[in-house]
Amino acid sequence: MKQAETRETGILDKFSLQDRVAIVTGGGKGIGKGIAQAFAQDGARVAIAEVDSDAGNAALEEIRGMGGKALFVQTDVLDSNQVDELVAKSMAEFGKIDILVNNVGGTRGTLRRPILGIDGETWDMIIDLNLRTTFLCCKAVTKIMMEQKRGNIINITSGAGLRPYPGQLPYGAAKAGVINFTLSLAVQLSSYNIRVNVIAPGSIATPGMTYLGDTDERARKRGVSLGRAGRPEDIAMAAIYLASDASAYVTGFVLPVNGGPNLGGKMLEEAQDAWEATKSI
Repeated sequence: MKQAETRETGILDKFSLQDRVAIVTGGGKGIGKGIAQAFAQDGARVAIAEVDSDAGNAALEEIRGMGGKALFVQTDVLDSNQVDELVAKSMAEFGKIDILVNNVGGTRGTLRRPILGIDGETWDMIIDLNLRTTFLCCKAVTKIMMEQKRGNIINITSGAGLRPYPGQLPYGAAKAGVINFTLSLAVQLSSYNIRVNVIAPGSIATPGMTYLGDTDERARKRGVSLGRAGRPEDIAMAAIYLASDASAYVTGFVLPVNGGPNLGGKMLEEAQDAWEATKSI
């Protein structure tokens, strides 16, 4: 029995982030907050980068209330100088940076615009928010990680980057760009023992999605295989895997966390009907 317990503990240790230092951008809300909290619970010291000071401070206090160690740095990751300051303050506080999670992104209310309704300013805004921010933060930590001969970068993209997304042309293009950037950077940094991976969330229920109504019902209607929307903790668990030694041989990988193939409402109904039909055989 003792031998079995030791073997089990060793496996679980691979998922530990004990004493690791992580920067999580957009760590005051939604998916970013879920990742920051999960990392802290798993033993990491977390630098929360958040442009909203109220949200950032609230997330900081929640982590400290759980007994975790964290730092809040108010940061607009669209500004390269503020990104450099974020990295400098994280180094001053913790002495190293093991993990970077690039979570900032979004559509900024530009959904359902045809190409003729998108001007150059709107296009640039969405590309910058999703792709430029990822580039700036990756660049800012790369030198430190290269000197450490160790590092782990996790970029958050979207299912919109994996398939046609006609409802938001610039967002889909930006998220596809994040994927290609991630795969290419993984190759560039592999000789320095720096792993770079990407998580592609599906429909995730966050406070910012409440305007859509019942997110689980919406997910079912859209044909999500598991019949519900995801939660921030679903993404956080995937991030722990990619950030930990459990994925030590994984780099340049796109991990969809989306409740299964999106079949579309009609196809899902047909699949369920076919399953019910087998019960009578």
